Amino acid sequence: MSDRMQVLVAMSGGVDSSVAAAMLRDEGHDVVGVTLKLWGGESDSGCCSVSDVDDARRVAQQLDIEHLVFNFGDDFMADVVGPYVADHAAGLTPNPCIECNRHLKFDRLLVRAEALGFDAVATGHHARITRTSSGAPRVTRGVDPAKDQSYVLHMLTAEQLSRVLLPIGGLTKADVRVRAEQLSLRTAGKPDSQDVCFISHAGGGRSRFLGDRIELRPGRLVSSAGVEVGTVESVQLVTIGQRRGLGLAGDGSPRYALDVDVAAGTVTVGHADELLVAGESIGAFTWVDANALEQVRSGCAVTAQVSAHGDPLEVTTVQVSDQEGSIVSVQWGERQRRIAPGQSIVLFDGEQVLGGGIVFRR
Repeated sequence: MSDRMQVLVAMSGGVDSSVAAAMLRDEGHDVVGVTLKLWGGESDSGCCSVSDVDDARRVAQQLDIEHLVFNFGDDFMADVVGPYVADHAAGLTPNPCIECNRHLKFDRLLVRAEALGFDAVATGHHARITRTSSGAPRVTRGVDPAKDQSYVLHMLTAEQLSRVLLPIGGLTKADVRVRAEQLSLRTAGKPDSQDVCFISHAGGGRSRFLGDRIELRPGRLVSSAGVEVGTVESVQLVTIGQRRGLGLAGDGSPRYALDVDVAAGTVTVGHADELLVAGESIGAFTWVDANALEQVRSGCAVTAQVSAHGDPLEVTTVQVSDQEGSIVSVQWGERQRRIAPGQSIVLFDGEQVLGGGIVFRR
């Protein structure tokens, strides 16, 4: 990054993207901040609100850089909110933050940036971009394990990474806040955003949001032996692995959701050991490049991450079922809790992301 570049920095109104913009400015790049207007409804999560746009604009003024606002609301509805609702209607557990990164921040924004003549897009994600021995770029874990966001960037291809900058990936969160304080940025003490940006807890949360868009139907709770043991207010709101909110009478033996069948209106429940599986099947798998796919096909050692801040899991076997590598099966080193269909599993070579995909329904 010794050459001066024109960089479009996605500024969410939080401290991370504020410091990312400041770092690039201080390195001598021509920096322009942009805030994406994605959601026009209620929001109380510290993301996608009018106040966040205002915070980003004021930080840009403090840094003496230009600030733009791009309205991607229609794309957000089509690629994030719509699928989020449809997945719940089908009994899946989506990850809208991953889909927002896939379709908006690292697709639509990259296309817009290129059309406007920018050399790169930067964000405030806690992850790094490093290179393999052959020089290929890879998303790599950030230095702060508690804030690492490489999992939610697993869909980025090498071609995309050649036009992406992640300036704060080499800093801890504490380092980021210290830099923001040194610059007197208005976002220095701002809390991190939480949960799904378009779900307003004050407005009734997920049940109200989905209930306004689809019919939430009650269902039966049945044991793995098929015996009815209770009822649930909404089948579509149950997630595999869920324990709380199932309305089961306490008998000293916790039970969890093992399966969700929206069409049949049933949730199968059982004990913790019934959640354990030897492996998972993953679809819609995207690889950072062809070399990553070949690495795995040749049997290189990999680990997996199954949630945004989960610990790496040992993987003993990876089987790729199709020529394109879009269907993958993994076998765990030891049995693990089943991953809810709709969630993502990401494969790593050490600290570098190889790719990831979405868990199939069994």
